[in-house]
Amino acid sequence: MKNLLQTGQRWGRTWGPLLGIVVVAIALLVVAPAVLSPFRLNNLGKYVCWAIAGVGIGLAWGRGGMLVMGQGVFFGLGGYAMAMHLKLEAAMATGGPDAVPDFMVLYGDGTMPGWWEPFRSGTFTLFAVLVLPAIAATILGFAIFKRRVKGAYFAILTQALAVAFATLLVATIKQTGGFNGLNQFTQFFGYNLYDPVNKKMIYSIAAVLLVVCLVVVWQLYRSRFGELLVATRDAEERVRFLGHDPANIKLVAFVVAAVMASIGGAMFAPITGIVSPSDVDATASIFLIAGVALGGRSLLLGPALGALAVGFGRTFLSESFPDQWTYFLGLLFIVVILFFPSGLGSAWSQLSARLRPKETVR
Repeated sequence: MKNLLQTGQRWGRTWGPLLGIVVVAIALLVVAPAVLSPFRLNNLGKYVCWAIAGVGIGLAWGRGGMLVMGQGVFFGLGGYAMAMHLKLEAAMATGGPDAVPDFMVLYGDGTMPGWWEPFRSGTFTLFAVLVLPAIAATILGFAIFKRRVKGAYFAILTQALAVAFATLLVATIKQTGGFNGLNQFTQFFGYNLYDPVNKKMIYSIAAVLLVVCLVVVWQLYRSRFGELLVATRDAEERVRFLGHDPANIKLVAFVVAAVMASIGGAMFAPITGIVSPSDVDATASIFLIAGVALGGRSLLLGPALGALAVGFGRTFLSESFPDQWTYFLGLLFIVVILFFPSGLGSAWSQLSARLRPKETVR
């Protein structure tokens, strides 16, 4: 009986998370489209984009111990890269192949910067969504981790970058639309964004990408790299003594998290129809962190489910209590931090441990 129980526990640890991913995939790809209205499904798509970024944060913060409070930067790189392509698609649909975005005529002299031109290509845009955040994260991470910056200093530095990035976007109104951002998209790689069928297709793409990210992180957790990442978080000097460079281990996790945030941002643009500095600043980055903390940063599904829950709670509370919803959301986080510091995903195990009778020592 004991051997059977141990076998079941090993099976649960190995394949339980994968079963959870399958359940999430069915819920997002089968159940949600069948029961939700187009408006609610579009809202869920927005939450899914945040969840994609949250999965990467779970890898970097939950397993790597890096409190990445500037993921809005990478979310924005992907979002603005996709938005630039969609904006050019809309301009070309109405003004021909050489047309420029409307805000460049409204705020500027009607000339388009040369670095916008490659984004007319959908292939280049997809390439940029993946490569730009990877390059930026590699340069930033190499500079930070090689100097052994960590803890609060790392968190403050990454958050400062999010503030600087949002400020830059606001200041460059002639190139990026400024505070209003990029909006009024009409097409998505040739598909009409006003068609409900195409909107549902874009939601499905975002949901599939979330499932793919979960599978990738599940494999990383089970790999040798996942073990080294946890060891680096808990005993960095011992990892260095064993011949591994903790900076390189952290860098890989940081880059993967950045790419996932960029993918979430890229899908956020066509789903919401707008990308602005308010979606990528320090507040937005903290919002992503809050979802991960709520669900459980060290769990596989915790960050994704936490981001979905925060997104849903934000919408529901703002609709029901337009003037007080921020207080309810803040109270929820206070309760979670006080009673479930590891997130709601670990609530059952914590309650079970507290209710389990303690063995008496004889």
